[in-house]
Order: sequence, then C-alpha cells, then structure tokens
Amino acid sequence: MNKILLTLLFLSFLGNAQTNTYNISFENAVHHEAKVNISFPEVKSNTITIRMSRTSPGRYALHEFIKNIYGFKATNSKGEMIDAKRVDPYSWEVSDHDGTVNIEYILFANRGDGTYSQIDETHAHLNMPATFMYAEEFEHRPVKVNFDVREDLKWKVTTQLKEESATTYSAPDLYYFMDSPTEISDFQMKSFDMNGQEIRFALHHQGTPEEFEKYFEDVKRIVEQEKAVFSELPDFDYGKYTFLACYMPNVLGDGMEHRNSTILTDQESLSDGGMKGNIGTVAHEFFHAWNVERIRPDELEPFDFTEANMTGSLWFAEGFTSYYTGLFLCRAKVNTPQEYIEGLSGTFNYVWNSAALEYFNPIEMSYQAPFVDAATSVDPTNFENTFVSYYSYGSILGLALDLSLRQEDLNLDDFMKLMWKKYGKTEVAYEIGDIEETLKQYAGEEFAKDFFSKHIYQSEKPDYENLFRSVGVSIKREADKSYFGADLKKTDDGLEIYRNTFKGSPAYEAGLDSGDIIISLNGTAVTTPEEFRKQIASADGSVKVNYVRFGEERTSEVKLKPDPTYSIKIDPNASKEAVKKREKWLSPK
Repeated sequence: MNKILLTLLFLSFLGNAQTNTYNISFENAVHHEAKVNISFPEVKSNTITIRMSRTSPGRYALHEFIKNIYGFKATNSKGEMIDAKRVDPYSWEVSDHDGTVNIEYILFANRGDGTYSQIDETHAHLNMPATFMYAEEFEHRPVKVNFDVREDLKWKVTTQLKEESATTYSAPDLYYFMDSPTEISDFQMKSFDMNGQEIRFALHHQGTPEEFEKYFEDVKRIVEQEKAVFSELPDFDYGKYTFLACYMPNVLGDGMEHRNSTILTDQESLSDGGMKGNIGTVAHEFFHAWNVERIRPDELEPFDFTEANMTGSLWFAEGFTSYYTGLFLCRAKVNTPQEYIEGLSGTFNYVWNSAALEYFNPIEMSYQAPFVDAATSVDPTNFENTFVSYYSYGSILGLALDLSLRQEDLNLDDFMKLMWKKYGKTEVAYEIGDIEETLKQYAGEEFAKDFFSKHIYQSEKPDYENLFRSVGVSIKREADKSYFGADLKKTDDGLEIYRNTFKGSPAYEAGLDSGDIIISLNGTAVTTPEEFRKQIASADGSVKVNYVRFGEERTSEVKLKPDPTYSIKIDPNASKEAVKKREKWLSPK
C-alpha cells in the first residue's frame, strides 16, 4: 500500500462511522485463552460471512487457524442471539441482524513464532490472522482494536498499527490490520533516529539491560549497512519501524517480515548464545523491508487469506535476502571475514550436492513453498532428493551473481538499488522477467541472458572456482575422505537410517533406505554414529553392511566414494588484486 493511499484511507476513516471494532482480553492467559469481541456496524446485506484466515503474510502455505476458535456467538445491537450457520470449516454465515453484527469467541493460542499466536502469563504474542476473524466484504473498512492488557503483569503494547491510545490502535483496512503483529508484555524498548525516521527495538526477554545495550549496537550497525545498499530507508508508515523481539524459553525460533515491523523469536537468550545466534534473523528480516515488502512479486498482490500464495520469485525475494544476511553480519563487523567465508560452505554443499537440481530450477523450487513453508503433512516425501530450499538456492546464486558482476567492475548492491528504484520505491509489483530486464539494463543484455538462461531457467552450476579466486577465496574437496551417504541416529533398536538416502550416494546405490537398522560394518558391530564414522574412515574402497529391514536381517556391499563436501576458505596466497576486491566486497559501506 503506498503512502498516498494510506493517507486517503485514514482521511476517510476519520469521517467514517463504518469502522469495524475489535476487543481482545486475556483473563484466562494462564490457560492460553483470550476472549475476542468484534462489532460490524451498518451492515446492509441480510447475510454476511465471518471467517478465519488460512494464510498469514510472509508465509506461503496453508495454516488452519480456525481449529483453535470455539465458543462462537453472534448477536445484534441489543445483545440478542442471531442466526449463525457453519457453512464450511472456516466460516459462518450470520443473518437476520438489525444492521449490527457482534461476534464473540474464545481463542486458544500457545505457539510463539512468526505465524501463530501465544498467550500465557509472560505475554500475548499476536499474529493477527491466527487471532482475529473477519468479514471479507468489509475488507476496505478501517479497523480499531483495543487490547485489554493485564496491568497486574505490567503488560504494554507494541505494534506497527497506528496508536490511538496506550491500548487502542487502528488500521486503514483489513490487510494492514492482518499484516500488523503485536507484542503485549513487559518488554524493554530502545530506538534511534535515522534520516528522520524512528527505528524501534522492543525486546521481551529475561536478560539484563547491559545485554540489550550491547545487542542494540549490533542492530544499529546492521540497519546502517542495509540502508547503505539502497542509499535510503523506505518511507515507513507513521515514520516508524519496529522490531518485535521475543527471546523467551516458551517460544520457537522464527522471523517474519511485515510492512513496517518484523517478529523475531527464539528460545536462546542473549546471555546463552543469542547475542550472535539471533542477530542473523535481525539482518534477514530488516532487508525484507525493501526486498519483498516493497520490491514485491506480482503473484503476492493482492495477498489471499483464503488460499495458498505461490510465486516463482522466492529464489530472489527470500534467497537474495539470505545471501545478504551473512554479508551484512560481516560488513557490520558482527562476524569476521573469515567467519563469513568459511560459513558459506554449509549452504554451498547443501545446494550443489543435491540431486534435487535434476528436477527443479530456482523458479520451480520456489513453487514448492506451499508444501514446505511451515506446512505439515502425514505422508512421507522424498524432499531429500527433490527439494532444495529457495532460501539456500537463491542465496548461493546471489553470491554467484555478485561475484560475477564484480568481475565486470559492477556489483549486486547497485543492481538491488536499481530494482528498488524501479519496483520498490514506486511499489509496482514485478514479474520474473522484470528481474532479467533490470539486469540487462544494469549489466548488459549478454550478461543477463547468460546468467538467467543457465542459472535461473536451468539449474547449471556457476564457475565458483573462478569466481572465488577473483576475490582471494579457495574452494576444494577433501577427496581423501570416504563418503557413505546416509544420516544415522542411535535408537533402542540400533543405528537407524532416519531419512531417505541421498540419490547417487553409495548407500542409495546399494539399496539402503530410511528405516533400515545397521548392525555391523565388515563384521564389526556399530551402535553409535561416531563408531560408524570411524569404521567408514578406515574402510578400503567398500564395506559390507549388515542391517535389519522389516524384522529381517540383510547384507549389502556398499562401494564408497570420495567425500563430495566442499571446503571454502580465504586463500592465504591470493594475489594483491584479489585481496583488494575481497576487501571492497566485504568492508562496511
């Protein structure tokens, strides 16, 4: 939503009685319940549909939030019960009202992350689609919400919504309301000004003010480095951007971007590894304020709250953001260049040693999001061999594009700045072809056509050895190590292969599969992953594996292969020119 539209909506709101009002209270927080009341005034049609969202902004899969709604009631302006008919799993049809429809229900919420809600005596952590029902026909109406906070728990409210009072907030329409997560707790708040806008960090944790102060300094440097890429901040609504950080033992690790805020959750406290462990999510989510919130894929406009939202651009929207995550930690001096370079190895190996690239290019991998983005299913999949995360795939392609551009005395920063000027600042949604056309404009038609034809429309691997060499980085395999190709865990029954074996690996070609219990190697019993690795390391070319499948003991000869794992490190013998390019790449802006 652009700022002109936002202003017009609020001007309309100020003189418009047709405002939907919400109230939520937390008397039974100890049992994870909230009571929600909604009022829809001036209802003209005899029947309206009240429904719960099945999706959440920033997520691409379905989430059936309705399962935690009960005690549903519908009344008119006099408090009299009116007809409410359940028409499908997600909605009720409410009719025979007197022009006002009031809704009441109880919400159970006990998952604190970037998608769901959690209510207990430490906080009310609210993602709106997981909390509030709505009437789709009133999606353009303004919304007011009152949070009936627990004063006995010293709760206060922070959110990107427009503050009307300490507990009452407003939104210009339903989408803005649904896109505005809210943290209600006894949090601490710090902020700083950047170019006339306020960057706020609300922290709900059990740590000390000194820990928060140290962490906040890292946050500020990251914000500064990200702003430097685009030369400006987005125009945040109401001149504010809010980090909603909850580092508590009762939440789950997550991060989720929104238009002028982000949720950050993790069990790891700042004193117990979170000082470094959580800061990467800060870098990732704030970059989304440009890339995905405003430089936005066309398929996500408008966002659908009833069906899964799918786009083929997640390799760019999420993947390139992931590439910059590690880079910003280096530029902000949270991590050293050595930590950053060596940290590339994990993602690199995950992507380029996967058989999944036989089946899907980055665009098609992005289409898998509705099935993997916090989605759950009971039937097993073969994702070990058919799926590579678009976060990782896009990240390692962003690395390749940046290093390729730098060989032409260009860089990814300036390309992203051009995408920002064309599609972000203007808030004109882009299609995949627009990314290629922008790269043609920036780096030339031949360069852009070559990159997209090989690495986006196909799954060809870039020449990383040459790219890394150009910035004084080495990449090599440790071919003297033996490779088996199965993930193992110790169980009461024995050493179990607990996931699908990797296609093309020795274990896969020998017919070993998930669920097999390995008893011995070359006649020597193995009961732990450590014992197994030692036996494989000392094996000479092949190994005889005794295992149990479906209660029957079997034997297979596994022909070992050289370890395909790459190691990425700073090259101590790099040329002066390469070192200079590396410093320019990794140094603060």
